[in-house]
Amino acid sequence: MIDSLKKKLIVSCQAWPGTPFYGDPRLICAMAESAYNGGAGGIRANGEKDILEIKKNVPLPVIGIYKLPDKRGVTVITPDFQSAKKLADAGSDIIAIDASYEARPNLEELHELIHQIKTKLGIPVMADISNLEEAIRAEKCGADIVATTMAGYTPYTTKTDGPDLDLIESIVKKVKIPVFGEGRFSKPEEVNEAINDRGAHSVVIGTSITAPWEITKRFVRAI
Repeated sequence: MIDSLKKKLIVSCQAWPGTPFYGDPRLICAMAESAYNGGAGGIRANGEKDILEIKKNVPLPVIGIYKLPDKRGVTVITPDFQSAKKLADAGSDIIAIDASYEARPNLEELHELIHQIKTKLGIPVMADISNLEEAIRAEKCGADIVATTMAGYTPYTTKTDGPDLDLIESIVKKVKIPVFGEGRFSKPEEVNEAINDRGAHSVVIGTSITAPWEITKRFVRAI
């Protein structure tokens, strides 16, 4: 299934509080259907309600995430096994977790969560990381995929204007598992470079496709 995503575009279909799509799984599903009609190879979605609706209507693999507070009260991508199980029950084909040092500084806890998801739920794990060291650590802990989702969003990484293509390339050279580019992709040529020049297995795009208010802002700023 992971091989089927090679050189494919994955569209992150999510909404957040205060935006028109938030809270209605049918609208999120419409995003996913639109992505499918446009040729996307996979979907990334947040929470079991949205994933259930998407799986009923869209014949694509779904990367499930669950943005919830962890035991510290900090919002983390899929903070524990219970949230991962809900994603599995909803039909997720891959479960993504935050594998950054900021979210999961404890190596044993990261290893245990990945192990539980893979053995008890039988689902591959995508580790969202922010730098090369976290990618190597995630692979050692058993992750099946690493994604640059958190690059530029942790206190110890620099936020590049566009996707961190150099990070993608450096990770590809150091790990054996697939590397997914994610974060600040907005142009087709960036996707082309990530996959065909830098070695990314796939690319995930969210805001630049599924947030029309942000797309509108870019054009307004140009005026």
